[in-house]
Amino acid sequence: MTTRRFWVYIEQEQGQVHPVSWELLGVARRLATEVAEEAAAAGDVISVEGLLLGHDVRSIAEEALQYGADRVYLMDDPVLHSYRNCPYYMSIASLAKKYEPEVFLVGATTLGRDLAGAIATALRTGLTADCTKLEMGEVKGASQKLLLATRPAFGGNIMATIVCRKHRPQMSSVRPRVFPAPSRDPNRQGEIVEEEVEVTEEGARACILEFIHAKEDAVDIEYSDVIVAGGRGLNGPDGFKLLKALADEMGGVVGATRPCVDAGWISYAHQVGQTGKTVRPKVYVAAGISGALQHKVGMQNADFIIAVNSDANAPIFEVADVGIVGDLFEVIPAMIEDIKARKEARA
Repeated sequence: MTTRRFWVYIEQEQGQVHPVSWELLGVARRLATEVAEEAAAAGDVISVEGLLLGHDVRSIAEEALQYGADRVYLMDDPVLHSYRNCPYYMSIASLAKKYEPEVFLVGATTLGRDLAGAIATALRTGLTADCTKLEMGEVKGASQKLLLATRPAFGGNIMATIVCRKHRPQMSSVRPRVFPAPSRDPNRQGEIVEEEVEVTEEGARACILEFIHAKEDAVDIEYSDVIVAGGRGLNGPDGFKLLKALADEMGGVVGATRPCVDAGWISYAHQVGQTGKTVRPKVYVAAGISGALQHKVGMQNADFIIAVNSDANAPIFEVADVGIVGDLFEVIPAMIEDIKARKEARA
């Protein structure tokens, strides 16, 4: 009997879990379900498992069980207190050689991107980065279903599905907010397996001298419920002041397309799209955005999309729930005034 393991790296820093970890546990559970019939016929066991490294983080392991992990491998040691590439990738690679996971998912965060490549190199396997779709599917010549990892390629002009036929684990990184997070079940039980850490402080190859924290006004658009985004239709940086006024009234933040960032109209922290952030807000307002694939791939999973564009044939209308054909410099002020009037009426 073989255990087919679906691994998820549970990312945490200073005891704070990155939400993408829970999103990936939901993905891993779905992937496991897609091979359930095949595994049963072969007499195999399927296990969705989390991998957690840090110091004094057992409570996070228990939380991972509640989000869907059947088992969590916990490596808890002072040398892992703060993320450093060497002790983390060496510890994970050692564990992967011991348990031989079939699939290994990592969040495509700043930390995850640094870590995933090092792990894949150590294990001599492939890594498909920034995936937007994952499924277990039939592949010609393969005896069992393999991971089909889909991601934008050639500047977002095509979607490529990549298969890792000969090496294990099949690794993929996924941006935050691409997939929904599963519901937390506080009554769910599972197993926590404590593993020894073989890497010493002397073998860490780097030491942390100082943490420089981001400025308090730094924007984080990935997990914002409301985003008001602008494109080249704003005609310059001043247009973002108008969007900021609408975002403030809606309790949201400002987003932007890559051309606006490249032109220096707004900082990269606001960029939505293939080379920016993937978002899944409750409301997404797209003002003066044409809707190129590179941008749509980063925002099309928003719950409700409002598009404002003077071009009735703009591609953004293909994904919009409400499309307004008109001059954004007339439409956006009207929206601001309407919201203000509604707030005053409720006061």
